[in-house]
Amino acid sequence: MPDLSAFAITKKWPARHPERLQLYSLPTPNGVKVSIALEETGLPYEVHRVAFDTNDQLSPEFLSLNPNNKIPAILDPNGPNGRPLALFESGAILVYLAAKTGQLMPTDEAARYETLQWLMFQMGGIGPMFGQLGFFHKFAGKDYEDKRPRDRYVAESRRLLKVLDGRLAGRQWIMGDDYGIADIAVFPWVRNLAGFYGAGEIVGFDDFREVRRVLDAFVARPAVQRGLAIPPAP
Repeated sequence: MPDLSAFAITKKWPARHPERLQLYSLPTPNGVKVSIALEETGLPYEVHRVAFDTNDQLSPEFLSLNPNNKIPAILDPNGPNGRPLALFESGAILVYLAAKTGQLMPTDEAARYETLQWLMFQMGGIGPMFGQLGFFHKFAGKDYEDKRPRDRYVAESRRLLKVLDGRLAGRQWIMGDDYGIADIAVFPWVRNLAGFYGAGEIVGFDDFREVRRVLDAFVARPAVQRGLAIPPAP
């Protein structure tokens, strides 16, 4: 049985199944990337809820695993060379899980790099831009009298959707016929933009038919449906 006692995070979130990968998360767009990937691969894991309303993400225990105080993070008792591995940043975790399981990533070297290209497109563009639009459209930013910040993120979000729409034309998924970590990274954010953030109308979401088509296929996957609800509400 793996011994995880050296990791301070297990003091606040004890591992009932220390032989399984430990996931520390919430069902946000970044959080569900990892839970969806875990559900898709079938890798055994144990989930721990990091509650923002009680500032769990700022606790010394969580910061010992992720000094950047963001979810998700993982602790894999069966990491490289049989040693435990602590990892944060959702994109890095997706790459790790794909490599660990041999799933969700092309075996062809060129296609792997192309997949990473689209993963970085989400990490550097879609995630930050959609998130800022959500702030200015749904949350505190909506009360700002000056609408130029909101409009900047509306325009950039539309531009990114247009790029994605063009990529998906004639393809089943971002990488063609094969579903993988690029889709798992991108589509929780697309879903959040049109759904939770309520920004579908302001960005003209209906103009992007290919994006809508693939989003519908994504959320219809049973593993995605399970992953979107992990960790469950208390």
